[in-house]
Amino acid sequence: MKIKIGTRGSQLALWQANWVKTMLESKDEIKECEIVTIKTTGDRFTDMSLFQQPDKGFFTKEIEENLLCGSIDIAVHSAKDLPTEIPENLVIGAVLPREVSSDVLITIRGKGDRLSNLPSGAKIGTSSLRRKALLLHFRNDFKVVELRGNLDTRIKKLSQEKLDGIVVAYAGVKRLGYENRISEIINHEVVLPAVGQGAVALEVRRDDSDIMETIKMLNHKASMTSIRAERSFLKRLHAGCRAPVAAYSELHGDSIKITGMIATVDGNYVIRDSITGNKENAEEIGKILAEKLLASGGNEILKKNKEMENIKGDHER
Repeated sequence: MKIKIGTRGSQLALWQANWVKTMLESKDEIKECEIVTIKTTGDRFTDMSLFQQPDKGFFTKEIEENLLCGSIDIAVHSAKDLPTEIPENLVIGAVLPREVSSDVLITIRGKGDRLSNLPSGAKIGTSSLRRKALLLHFRNDFKVVELRGNLDTRIKKLSQEKLDGIVVAYAGVKRLGYENRISEIINHEVVLPAVGQGAVALEVRRDDSDIMETIKMLNHKASMTSIRAERSFLKRLHAGCRAPVAAYSELHGDSIKITGMIATVDGNYVIRDSITGNKENAEEIGKILAEKLLASGGNEILKKNKEMENIKGDHER
C-alpha cells in the first residue's frame, strides 16, 4: 500500500509531513509513503498585507483540491491554518499529539529579554493580527510591524530590519531546532494562542475508509478533543482564521476548560472568558463560550475590526 501525503513546501510543513510518513511506514502493511509538495496561495503571495489575506484557505485550498481529486491521500496541515469550514467531502481524520501551544519572543540579545523589559517603542515583528492586538494591549508603546516568511527568514529579519524582537509559535521553533534562540515563552495571560496552535491535523476524504482506518492509530484523543472545542468556538464567531481572536482548551480528567478571547486589531479592546464542562461535549462548550463573548461585547469588537479593515483597504487601493 503506497500513500501519498500532501503538504506545503516550507521547512516546517515538510518536517510535519515527514513525521507522519515515519509513523505510517512503521506499520507493517505500509511499504511506502510519498510526500507531495503543493504551493498554496499563502506561499505565492509572501508580501501580502495582514488585512489583505483571505479568511479561508490561505494555506490550505490548493492542498484540499489535490485531496478531493485523488492526487494525494492525506493532507497534513498545521491545525491553526485550517478554516473552520472545510469541503463537505473532507474530514479531519486525526490530530497528532499537540506541542506546547504558546507563542515565544525571540530577540537579538537572546536570554534575559522579556516583553516587559524591551525598550520603549520596541519594534516587534509578527505575521498575526491576533499577536499584534495582544502585544499592543500589553504595551501600547510597541511598534508592531508585519513579518512574513518561514521561520528561518523571520529570524534573519531580526537583524536585517533592525527589529527588537519577533513573536512566533513555540511549536515551530522547537520542531526546527531553534529552541536556543527563545528569549521568553509568553504566558497565555498575555498572548493567548491561535485556535489549533501547536497541533498537526490530518485531513482525508470522508469516503476513504481505508485511509481513515490507517490513520486512526495516529490520532491523539486528547488533542483531537481540544481542537474540536477550539474550532467550534471559532466557527460560531464567524470571525475568520486571521481575525484577532484566540482560544485554548485543556483536559483535566473528564472535564475540558476552554479560554477564549476577542480583540480589536489596535489592542484597545480585549474581552476574554473561560468555561469548563464535560469533554464529551467539547464542541458545544466551545460554541457556548463564543456566544458568551459575543454577548459581552464581542459583536461590537468584530464590527470595529471590519470597519478598520475597510478603511485600510480603501487606503491601499
